[in-house]
Amino acid sequence: MSEPYLPTRWYNLIADLPTPPPPALHPMTHQPLTPEDLATLFPMACIEQEVASDRYIPIPDEVREIYKLWRPTPLRRAVRLEKALGTPAKIYYKYEGASPVGSHKPNTAVAQAYYNRKEGITRLTTETGAGQWGAALAMAGAFLGIDVQVYMVKVSYYQKPYRRVLMETFGARVTPSPSNETESGRAILAQDPETNGSLGVAISEAVEVAVKDPGAKYSLGSVLNHVLLHQTVIGQEALQQMDEAGAYPDVVIGCVGGGSNFGGIAFPFLGERLRNGRNTRFVAVEPAACPTLTLGKYAYDYGDTAKLTPLVKMHTLGHTFMPAGIHAGGLRYHGMAPLISQAVDLGFIEPRSYAQLTVFEAAMLFARNEGIIPAPETSHAIRAAIDEALDAKAKNEERVILFNFSGHGFMDMTSYQTYLTGEMVDYNHTEEKLAESLACLPEI
Repeated sequence: MSEPYLPTRWYNLIADLPTPPPPALHPMTHQPLTPEDLATLFPMACIEQEVASDRYIPIPDEVREIYKLWRPTPLRRAVRLEKALGTPAKIYYKYEGASPVGSHKPNTAVAQAYYNRKEGITRLTTETGAGQWGAALAMAGAFLGIDVQVYMVKVSYYQKPYRRVLMETFGARVTPSPSNETESGRAILAQDPETNGSLGVAISEAVEVAVKDPGAKYSLGSVLNHVLLHQTVIGQEALQQMDEAGAYPDVVIGCVGGGSNFGGIAFPFLGERLRNGRNTRFVAVEPAACPTLTLGKYAYDYGDTAKLTPLVKMHTLGHTFMPAGIHAGGLRYHGMAPLISQAVDLGFIEPRSYAQLTVFEAAMLFARNEGIIPAPETSHAIRAAIDEALDAKAKNEERVILFNFSGHGFMDMTSYQTYLTGEMVDYNHTEEKLAESLACLPEI
């Protein structure tokens, strides 16, 4: 019996882009970053991957061995959903909920923990929104012998208590953010003691703690090039599996907060389009309450609220933007991955946004036909896949749809309870608040 296909290397989209990505800049000098500038935050292997131009980067054997606990993840066809919609479209999904923590996040968590351990790092700090990333890094820390400190966005800390318990089960320490443990956290609490928090604030806290501890590094679950690189195992597996299924996607869909799961499935297929002219569309789906791609500005901005991180050119709502407390906590980030932002700017990716009630409506339809309860984040991709299938039905058009099922919702049941009891409401940003946050963009 042959061994299931598991990639031996990560795919780097930078090698196939028509123009190189804009450089990241130092937060103080606004000059291009050097590797030394990043060394206080990241291990050198991740820094090298951040700026690499090679098309493929080998996956270390130890990382692949851990991947084998859940990879390759299944590619499934949603036949019952197709029938319920009465569509001629074929809907496929890559089920990343098969990982031990129920999401795509371990693909980079294991890699980052591995590279940090090789440099002798004993402690990692990070932020998390809904808790998927925090759980993944906590698990990776347990596997590789590294202590993990997680700053969890406060609104999600209380909305999703079992994710906190999951992180603590793996040995991580979890703190609701903003907290009184850091200068940046105390500053935000002084401005608004009742704040829901944001990923930008939680990043500030995690970075501040890492910089002050010589035995610690900071670990990020999305946005940066090396993080999206590690996630491309998803798309590479999907390429192989779609070929075995005798199909090729006309459209590839993923939800986007920082961009890691979308980049993970989309980049290998986008590489095929750029190199070989494959005619595939790419749809990135975000919440209407945090419309980074659809209403944000493509500009240099900080990755965190306290302006401790490098400046990167990305679609952003402004580093001071405070999104509403939607249940898709992993999509509440003010910025977007620079590589995804660049691809949107080049016209390769179509951004789309949805309000949370229509997203949960799609999640319910999927669950009642396919039997898996999606994470609120994943439900954005499902909403877009359903709309694509209905559009194909209206046009009587065969269409192959592939979306990334980035994580299950088995620990998000309080969100579903809120929907089922009719307590869930839609949130929209206000033009005034958006204008205020965009006015705070640095002048570069």
